[in-house]
Amino acid sequence: MGYDEELAGRIRDIALGEPGLSEQKMFGGLAFLVHGHMAVAVSHRGGLLLRVPPERTEELLREPHTDEFVMRERTMAGWLRVEPAGVESEADLERWAAIGLEHARSLPPK
Repeated sequence: MGYDEELAGRIRDIALGEPGLSEQKMFGGLAFLVHGHMAVAVSHRGGLLLRVPPERTEELLREPHTDEFVMRERTMAGWLRVEPAGVESEADLERWAAIGLEHARSLPPK
Protein backbone atom coordinates (compact mmCIF):
# COMPACT_ATOMS: atom_id res chain seq x y z
CA MET A 1 0.00 0.00 0.00
CA GLY A 2 1.34 3.44 -0.91
CA TYR A 3 1.17 6.54 1.23
CA ASP A 4 -1.81 8.93 1.28
CA GLU A 5 -1.14 11.53 -1.45
CA GLU A 6 -3.88 13.81 -0.13
CA LEU A 7 -2.28 13.85 3.34
CA ALA A 8 1.10 14.55 1.74
CA GLY A 9 -0.43 17.52 -0.07
CA ARG A 10 -1.89 18.86 3.17
CA ILE A 11 1.53 18.66 4.84
CA ARG A 12 3.15 20.26 1.80
CA ASP A 13 0.75 23.20 2.17
CA ILE A 14 1.56 23.54 5.88
CA ALA A 15 5.34 23.37 5.34
CA LEU A 16 5.34 25.71 2.33
CA GLY A 17 8.11 28.27 2.72
CA GLU A 18 10.00 26.32 5.40
CA PRO A 19 13.72 27.06 4.81
CA GLY A 20 15.72 23.94 3.95
CA LEU A 21 12.62 21.81 3.25
CA SER A 22 12.96 18.72 1.09
CA GLU A 23 10.95 15.58 0.44
CA GLN A 24 12.26 12.04 0.36
CA LYS A 25 10.67 8.61 0.17
CA MET A 26 11.42 6.84 3.47
CA PHE A 27 9.93 4.03 5.56
CA GLY A 28 7.56 3.23 2.67
CA GLY A 29 6.05 6.72 2.85
CA LEU A 30 6.99 10.30 2.07
CA ALA A 31 9.16 12.23 4.53
CA PHE A 32 9.48 15.98 4.85
CA LEU A 33 12.95 17.00 5.98
CA VAL A 34 14.36 20.29 7.26
CA HIS A 35 18.06 20.73 6.47
CA GLY A 36 18.36 16.94 6.11
CA HIS A 37 16.52 15.98 9.30
CA MET A 38 13.17 14.22 9.06
CA ALA A 39 10.40 16.28 10.64
CA VAL A 40 7.23 14.48 9.63
CA ALA A 41 6.39 11.66 7.22
CA VAL A 42 3.22 10.35 5.66
CA SER A 43 3.20 6.70 6.66
CA HIS A 44 2.41 3.88 4.26
CA ARG A 45 0.26 2.52 7.11
CA GLY A 46 -1.79 5.73 7.25
CA GLY A 47 -1.28 8.73 9.48
CA LEU A 48 2.10 10.18 10.33
CA LEU A 49 5.53 9.32 11.59
CA LEU A 50 6.70 12.29 13.59
CA ARG A 51 10.04 13.36 14.96
CA VAL A 52 9.71 15.00 18.37
CA PRO A 53 12.08 16.19 21.07
CA PRO A 54 13.07 12.96 22.89
CA GLU A 55 12.25 14.50 26.26
CA ARG A 56 8.64 15.07 25.09
CA THR A 57 8.05 11.51 23.84
CA GLU A 58 6.23 10.25 26.95
CA GLU A 59 4.14 13.43 27.25
CA LEU A 60 3.03 13.26 23.61
CA LEU A 61 2.26 9.54 23.84
CA ARG A 62 -0.51 10.45 26.29
CA GLU A 63 -2.29 12.32 23.45
CA PRO A 64 -5.14 10.56 21.65
CA HIS A 65 -4.31 8.61 18.48
CA THR A 66 -0.58 8.33 19.19
CA ASP A 67 1.63 5.29 19.55
CA GLU A 68 5.29 4.47 19.87
CA PHE A 69 7.30 4.20 16.69
CA VAL A 70 8.86 0.75 16.60
CA MET A 71 11.70 -0.13 14.26
CA ARG A 72 13.12 -3.64 14.22
CA GLU A 73 11.22 -4.49 17.41
CA ARG A 74 12.74 -1.51 19.24
CA THR A 75 10.82 1.57 20.38
CA MET A 76 12.42 4.80 19.31
CA ALA A 77 12.49 7.75 21.75
CA GLY A 78 11.93 10.98 19.88
CA TRP A 79 9.63 9.36 17.31
CA LEU A 80 5.85 8.85 17.30
CA ARG A 81 3.14 7.39 15.13
CA VAL A 82 0.00 9.49 14.81
CA GLU A 83 -2.93 7.41 13.58
CA PRO A 84 -5.13 8.72 10.73
CA ALA A 85 -7.88 9.75 13.19
CA GLY A 86 -5.36 12.09 14.83
CA VAL A 87 -4.84 14.16 11.66
CA GLU A 88 -8.35 14.40 10.26
CA SER A 89 -8.80 18.07 11.18
CA GLU A 90 -6.54 20.76 9.78
CA ALA A 91 -5.90 22.08 13.29
CA ASP A 92 -4.67 18.68 14.49
CA LEU A 93 -2.48 18.14 11.42
CA GLU A 94 -1.02 21.65 11.71
CA ARG A 95 -0.23 21.08 15.39
CA TRP A 96 1.54 17.75 14.80
CA ALA A 97 3.42 19.07 11.76
CA ALA A 98 4.52 22.15 13.73
CA ILE A 99 5.99 19.95 16.49
CA GLY A 100 8.00 17.92 13.96
CA LEU A 101 9.10 20.93 11.91
CA GLU A 102 10.14 22.89 15.01
CA HIS A 103 12.20 20.01 16.33
CA ALA A 104 13.92 19.35 12.99
CA ARG A 105 14.61 23.08 12.65
CA SER A 106 16.38 23.03 16.04
CA LEU A 107 18.94 20.44 14.87
CA PRO A 108 22.22 21.43 13.18
CA PRO A 109 22.02 21.11 9.37
CA LYS A 110 23.40 17.87 7.93
